[in-house]
Amino acid sequence: MNAGFQKEKQLVRDYYKRLDGALGADISKALEAFTSTDYLWRGFHPFGEISSASHVAESFWRPLKEALTSLQRRMDVFMAGDNTVAEQGGVWVVSMGHLMGKFDQSWLGIPPTGKIALLRYCEFHRIVDDKITETAMYFDIPHLMVQAGLQPFPTQTAAHLVQPGPMTHDGLMFEHQEPAAGQKTLALIEDMIRDLGQWDSGLNLEDELRRTWHEDMVWWGPEGIGATYTIERYAKQHSGPFRASFANRSKTSHIARLAEGNFGGFFGWPNFTATPSGGFMGMPATNTPGEFRVIDIYRREDDKLAENWIFIDLLHFWKMQGVDILARTTGIQAGRASGANGTLV
Repeated sequence: MNAGFQKEKQLVRDYYKRLDGALGADISKALEAFTSTDYLWRGFHPFGEISSASHVAESFWRPLKEALTSLQRRMDVFMAGDNTVAEQGGVWVVSMGHLMGKFDQSWLGIPPTGKIALLRYCEFHRIVDDKITETAMYFDIPHLMVQAGLQPFPTQTAAHLVQPGPMTHDGLMFEHQEPAAGQKTLALIEDMIRDLGQWDSGLNLEDELRRTWHEDMVWWGPEGIGATYTIERYAKQHSGPFRASFANRSKTSHIARLAEGNFGGFFGWPNFTATPSGGFMGMPATNTPGEFRVIDIYRREDDKLAENWIFIDLLHFWKMQGVDILARTTGIQAGRASGANGTLV
């Protein structure tokens, strides 16, 4: 058991320092210096899976840095841990926050504003033999679209916000953390997964939530759904409508799940599938199964969960329903070309 994860944390911090300062061809060099030869990168639509560090650099990082100039990483959570998903395993380092820049050029067809813009992101990096072998990088493209004056979705049930980090300002765990705190956080997350994953606890929704959540919990949801505050409003503005909108929810599956200190989280590819049978996000029911690729990051306070940051690939989900939100909103077809290089056309 690796109690400190300091070596893995430092590797990712060194990687960020080099990547964040790189431009042009140096972006590929930065990725290649820190990743393995069999590197796998997973990103939200329209990127998907990319199995080459140089292609990640050229299809994602270089265009993003050319669009959001003077790009700056503003982290709110940084943690590491052993993956408790036994069949996957490994040590993973997690970073969450915003990528901020001046939106000076178009990206994915989203028009530039010439103003400050923030792209919400969360990354899970798997570290093996001093190299990053896998990355799941999830980002809220619709949130950036709204900042550019576009309206990708109908009016959402909760609030549009530039989302802050933890209320306690203690999410950047660069130093060693007491293992018992992380174990307590992970156990609470596991309890929450068991409660909410079944959708049939025998309790009303609010009482079910109270088993693992603080009464004044905050759910920092993605654009298209929004952020909501307190159990009562979360049940009304997201959880209740979501459950009423879907049938045939599959079991939850994760690639990585870990905790450190008072924070923890997980991601899947996908986490689960469900069929929109009652309408969702202001759109009609399709009765077509869809995938939910999700990252959840949690903050524990005492014996309950207090905050939750959510990243959902809604562009991918709606593309599976036959609606290309990105193309419809920007007027540009932005899908991956055939092949594994992740190039956009």
